[in-house]
This record gives sequence, C-alpha cells and structure tokens, in this order.
Amino acid sequence: MNKCPRCNKPTATDKSNEHRPFCSAKCKLIDFGSWANEENVISRPVKSEDFYED
Repeated sequence: MNKCPRCNKPTATDKSNEHRPFCSAKCKLIDFGSWANEENVISRPVKSEDFYED
C-alpha cells in the first residue's frame, strides 16, 4: 500500500481507488489548487532525454 502524496495516509493505487494516487477527492482538489495557484512548478523545461532510461 502506498501513501497519499498530500496527507501521507495509506492509499490504494489500483483501479478500485478513483482518486489515485490520492486517498480522497479532498486531497486531490487541494493538490489541484496548489498547481492552479502556481504554488507548485516544474523546475525546468522537460527535455527529450528525460524520457530515456540510462
């Protein structure tokens, strides 16, 4: 079992959890709000090399 990236509660990551990887709709919306308010950002532009494994 994994942990919710927002609140660290144990959460299922299989298809039975419609909010995966979050534990609930609340955690999912809080995370979405952080991105919408630009509190979370991607640190650099994505490069094609990022998709290849070493």
